[in-house]
Amino acid sequence: MPENAERQSKKSDKHGDSLKGNSASARSGFGLLGKSILQSLPIGIIAFDPDLKILGANAPAANLIEPGDYIDKSLAKGTDDKIWLGWTEQLKSVVSARKPCRFEDVSYTSDGKTRLLRIVCMPLEEAETAKNLGGTIIVEDVTERVNVQRKLANAERLAAVGKHASKVAHELNNPLDGILRYINLAMRIIEQEDLAKPKEYLTQCRQGLMRMVQIVSELLEFSRSTYTPLEYVKVEQIIEDAVKTMESRAEASNIQIVRNYTFGMPQVRSGNLFQVFCNLTKNALDAMPNGGELRITTRPAADDGIVVELIDTGAGLPPVGTEAIFEPFFTTKEGGKGTGLGLAICRDIVESYHGRITAMNAPNGGSIFTVHLPVAG
Repeated sequence: MPENAERQSKKSDKHGDSLKGNSASARSGFGLLGKSILQSLPIGIIAFDPDLKILGANAPAANLIEPGDYIDKSLAKGTDDKIWLGWTEQLKSVVSARKPCRFEDVSYTSDGKTRLLRIVCMPLEEAETAKNLGGTIIVEDVTERVNVQRKLANAERLAAVGKHASKVAHELNNPLDGILRYINLAMRIIEQEDLAKPKEYLTQCRQGLMRMVQIVSELLEFSRSTYTPLEYVKVEQIIEDAVKTMESRAEASNIQIVRNYTFGMPQVRSGNLFQVFCNLTKNALDAMPNGGELRITTRPAADDGIVVELIDTGAGLPPVGTEAIFEPFFTTKEGGKGTGLGLAICRDIVESYHGRITAMNAPNGGSIFTVHLPVAG
């Protein structure tokens, strides 16, 4: 038997034995037949007493979560307890009010693997006397189904955007070309007159416009399904280019940007990673309107890749689950202040590099966005 399966089997046997040894639970259940039925069900079931102590768990439950001594601690161990408003309060409310509670698409991490679970909490009563025995948890793995639904929804939403991408790119090309031409003419005259400051300002404008031209070019090439060669650069160089565009805004909002780079790491493919770090930096600044700190860290990963971590001291993630914030058109900003495409684009770009991006609440407040990137070669 594989080590993981053996460990899960032992966890299941442990809680099965505790349920068997509880005479009150045995009398109120279905006996051996009932236990056999529970063990053969394709969904996980966990029983707990009014003090939230686990009485028993079937094998599927032990495979999906890590049952300990108490159900609230077992659920909190693999989830973001802040997002789900505290499992202890939620479960005690179910037991005391005797009303079921349902949680959809809960991200649970166990043994290094993350699944999406549907968790239903129900009160448990004795059939004859209606005595409060605690509660039951029904756990179902909905990862595959949710992923399919999300892909279908994203495809429908992005199809409409894709239809207009090529048209928008063509419409922007002409005015961008004219603006760049006039900036180049102005810079030529300023150089002849030896004026320093106007030249510096126009240089900044030209760099910003060149970024816009690059994005438009990528839209056109994407619509034509063409390939764009990528150069290999140091990841801190891409981050610095992105942060510099936001430094003045950070200073105006009294936000300190702290760099903690690990130098000497292998290079990464640049492409449009600049856009990723621009979006993540901008979101972090938006989350700290009254000031704070943004800490950007780079380090090597265990799989020979590179990890970039952005930690802010803002309000943290919304209580909707970390996956929802990467959905296209999802935004918590006021109307007119966000399209809801920033994080969705970030995820698409990072995944196109065979990397991944994750988000979670920081222990002391704020949020943590982590980008995992493969290195060149």
